[in-house]
Amino acid sequence: MAADIQIPPIINFGAGLLGEVPDVARRLGVARPLIVTDPFMKSQGPPDTLAAHLRQAGLDVEIFADTVADPTSDVIDAGVAAFTASDRDSLISLGGGSPIDTAKAIGLLAANGGHVRDYKVPLPIPRACPPHIAVPTTAGTGSEVTRFTVIIDSQRGEKMLIAGAPLLPAAAIVDYELSMTMPRRLTADTGIDSLTHAIEAYVSRKANPFSDAFALQAMTTIWRHLPTAFHEPTHRPAREAMMFAATLAGMAFSNASVALVHGMSRPIGVFFHVPHGLSNAMLLPAVTAFSAGAARTRYADCGRVMGLAARDAHDDAGIECLIEGLYRLNAQLDVPSPQRYGIAEARYFDAIPTMAAQALASGSPQNNPRVPTSDEIAALYRQVWA
Repeated sequence: MAADIQIPPIINFGAGLLGEVPDVARRLGVARPLIVTDPFMKSQGPPDTLAAHLRQAGLDVEIFADTVADPTSDVIDAGVAAFTASDRDSLISLGGGSPIDTAKAIGLLAANGGHVRDYKVPLPIPRACPPHIAVPTTAGTGSEVTRFTVIIDSQRGEKMLIAGAPLLPAAAIVDYELSMTMPRRLTADTGIDSLTHAIEAYVSRKANPFSDAFALQAMTTIWRHLPTAFHEPTHRPAREAMMFAATLAGMAFSNASVALVHGMSRPIGVFFHVPHGLSNAMLLPAVTAFSAGAARTRYADCGRVMGLAARDAHDDAGIECLIEGLYRLNAQLDVPSPQRYGIAEARYFDAIPTMAAQALASGSPQNNPRVPTSDEIAALYRQVWA
């Protein structure tokens, strides 16, 4: 099977790596980076600490701290203005998936111009982006090693997937100590987001042996360590394992693609402001049950590698154990249904036709083992409601 494998040329993993960012910047030949972060992270101090490290190394630094939880095209435009006004030559993102995705989109427009929607999948990205050093602080999105960004079109209210090699960061600095203060809800949501990345990468129609290796290891690690990270937030081995697994899962889906869960998750986030990882968690068990018959051995492998079924279990048993295990995990991590989350029933059901159309148009469902119709997607939305 042919596969176009792309990962950042520099990946540093460990503890206390924030102080090494200036060395990586020098390796990349940059001198005037824009640090992209969010208001909460700025209030906690790491962006200022990072800026101090960079200035001590002789770099000219500015901080853009106006990113939002679900990046919008308006925020991207503001970031581009900040980038160009101060003559920046590179980007350093510090935070969860939103600052990293925001930095990717800022670099995209700084190099290519136009509006973010001009590069919505399947439209190409013509020119290379400025060097981008991604420093994640959550164990979830894997965006530090992917060639994707997801941005909401502020005018149209659509969550857009943008993809291409120019979005791949030049370096990923993965310091698990930065995740030690993640609250329990964020730990759960980002952890299931990573698990979804790994499972979808493994069952994707674009899966390949390279992505398989990362996906299987990520699943094994997440299943073993996520409950501990959730219940014991300061457990260093669990935090380290989850950060490592998130990066592995990111490399897996960046080189194989996500599928139906992600396609359906994005509209829930746009319409009802549900965090991305949480909307994935709401959907993962039901979508797995819907899809498993079209890739029986692949889904059974997931159940076997996570220890939910015996290594020699029949595929039927492996699939059954996987689905049951995903429902149990949601219960253990207190994942609410859309109803229990507080979404108004009438608004939810009225939005289903539009959400189903947007999910199908995103392209992700076409990578699913069982490619759904719009009606089947709508039925799944109704199924997960309660």
